[in-house]
Amino acid sequence: MRIARFTTGDEPSYGVLSGELDDLGQPEEDAVLVALAGDPMYVGLKLLETEHRLADVRLLAPVLPRSKVIGIGRNYAAHAAELGNDVPDEPLMFLKPNTSVAGPDDPIFYPPQTRNLHYEGELAVVIGRICRDVPNNMDDVNSVIWGYTIGNDVTARDLQKSDVQFTRAKGFDSFCPLGPWIETDLDPQHFIDGVRLQTHLNGEVVQDGSTADMIFDIPALIAHVSSVMTLLPGDVILTGTPEGVGPMEVGDEVEISIAGLGSLTNKVAQR
Repeated sequence: MRIARFTTGDEPSYGVLSGELDDLGQPEEDAVLVALAGDPMYVGLKLLETEHRLADVRLLAPVLPRSKVIGIGRNYAAHAAELGNDVPDEPLMFLKPNTSVAGPDDPIFYPPQTRNLHYEGELAVVIGRICRDVPNNMDDVNSVIWGYTIGNDVTARDLQKSDVQFTRAKGFDSFCPLGPWIETDLDPQHFIDGVRLQTHLNGEVVQDGSTADMIFDIPALIAHVSSVMTLLPGDVILTGTPEGVGPMEVGDEVEISIAGLGSLTNKVAQR
């Protein structure tokens, strides 16, 4: 099911999205959100009688990581090559602060410290329970995943180069848009088999890849990350980006779509 976090102008709420997505990843015109009693990751799926038309609510980031966002660098060979980097022998991890998370239609703020701000469309995995040292197999990995959503690993490319490490380049507020909702009914094999990921910049396709091209698949990523650090409910793992990354300017609109997950759109604004 697709679980969204939203607001009608009051406190954030959670709901289950009705209906199916069309070929463009958009919900049905009359789609509704059936309200839930609290955060389902912690209180379970308790449906209420209240419904809201999707058109009448504002979607928020579907998860606010209480702990961390873990990024994976150079997980597509063509992307590593386009930036002149070698493919790593094991997953290349970095952290983004949870304060970098933004939601659908929230602005990506262009900070004055950079002159080269890039989009990076990515599949995002949301962890559902406390885990450590998860074995690299489908059953164990699937048992710790809450669901999947779309992420944009916004990066100040010049700062990444000058700083060498990634913290500042990827850690500004608004540098981790997530959304539009969490899909809970898919397993890692779905993405290992290959799912199309596209990024549009002002309506033009700039990234067009498949999750089948990931160097390290989802079970391998979760096994590797959890061998280093304990994963907590709500933690997010960004699984890497295909080739085609490039600069964004103030006023640009970035739309990232993943088959079966929908689309995530954000505009760039001056900070």
